[in-house]
Amino acid sequence: MTYSKTYKGITIVEVLVGASIFLVVLLGLSSALNIIIQASLANTPKIQGTLLAEEGLEAVRVMRDNGWTANIQPLASNTNYFLTFNGATFKSTTTPSYIDGTFYRTFRLSDVYRNSSQDISGSGTLDPKTKLVTVSVSWSFHGATTTESIPTYLTNIFNN
Repeated sequence: MTYSKTYKGITIVEVLVGASIFLVVLLGLSSALNIIIQASLANTPKIQGTLLAEEGLEAVRVMRDNGWTANIQPLASNTNYFLTFNGATFKSTTTPSYIDGTFYRTFRLSDVYRNSSQDISGSGTLDPKTKLVTVSVSWSFHGATTTESIPTYLTNIFNN
């Protein structure tokens, strides 16, 4: 007669192995989540800075649309200007200001020259109806200063 031993239930070793595997997976997932959260928090100021630079370009376009001769032409080339909103429209100013106490936004107009083929070039004939606009936004995050700049050409399309 042979007796067969059958084990019912689980042993303490199986419980410890299962709990260890579960703990390792749980720690890995929480570490990955922590890295993702830190990366997204570090990326937030860059996204905000880029959006503020794009808004700055749109603000300069609004100034152009409201009158090239009054709003764009009088501004000196290669000088930093700031934007202010007076409740109805954007205006340029020489008074520095911070957005949300963090972001420092400037815009700069540069002269544009055209060659004999009327293409934009580094030298040639000055085009008084076209300006190179560069909007820059700077901010500090964890002690490091970052600047995002977006250049574009602006033309007096309305001849105003």
